[in-house]
Amino acid sequence: MTKIGAAAVAVLLALGATGCGTPAPSPTPVTASEHSHDSETGEHITPLVGDGTRATEFGYTMEKVSLPRSAGVAGRVSFRIRFEDGHVVTDYIKEQTKLLHLYVVSKDLTVFRHLHPTLGKDGTWSARLTLPEPGSYRVIAEFVARADADSGDYTMIAGTATVSGRAQPAPAADQPGPSDQGVTVAFDRPLATGPDGEMVLVVRGPGGVPVELGSYLGAYAHVTGFRRATGAVAHLHPLDAPQPSADGTRLTFHTQFSDAGDYLFYVQVRVAGFLYTVPVAATVN
Repeated sequence: MTKIGAAAVAVLLALGATGCGTPAPSPTPVTASEHSHDSETGEHITPLVGDGTRATEFGYTMEKVSLPRSAGVAGRVSFRIRFEDGHVVTDYIKEQTKLLHLYVVSKDLTVFRHLHPTLGKDGTWSARLTLPEPGSYRVIAEFVARADADSGDYTMIAGTATVSGRAQPAPAADQPGPSDQGVTVAFDRPLATGPDGEMVLVVRGPGGVPVELGSYLGAYAHVTGFRRATGAVAHLHPLDAPQPSADGTRLTFHTQFSDAGDYLFYVQVRVAGFLYTVPVAATVN
């Protein structure tokens, strides 16, 4: 589990978060734009419908949502997506190298998971999951369902489920890394509302040095932000390649914040073969 604060920015909205405070990032081994733009993989996506706060958007509904029964016990997250004509959706188009991106976030935004579940033949999505705290969670799906041979409906919907039990220590794989191996992320300017905003993140390695960023899911960074007042999600990708500088590596994002307020962001970057999930808090004015 990663604990965090709140940070801001959004072009295409979709929400989910996990964490509180400002803990060290959690490294996880991995192998080696915005949604309306082509990604590194050449994919192109239509505008997003939904902000991750409702179960039904654009005719799609999340149903049969379930989570592990108890905190600290390994289990599964699962759900189905049904269209308004009654059929369970089984045909999806890849976006950012995956058929579906899943965010599991606690009600208080202190627990955050970004998963890529497996699709069963009956249309049920599922993935293994261990949650460290009991309580209510939001399960947010971001996907492109195939509407015809050439295009799809880019949608974000969410369901809720409750986990019982007592708070448990985070699994070893989710524990923060040593402070001398940490990666930090900071905003280098204030965030503002408006249709043509800009967000710049500065990523630093140990001692504040710049880092070389690898590609993760077809982008140099994934930023999933949550507006604290409403839970609305902001999912962003950089517009351009990283720009090394003397005080860190910069990533630039286009933003379209319509609402001011406090946000909590989970920034995911790949450094030296490890995926770091770094919580950052910020206010949009």
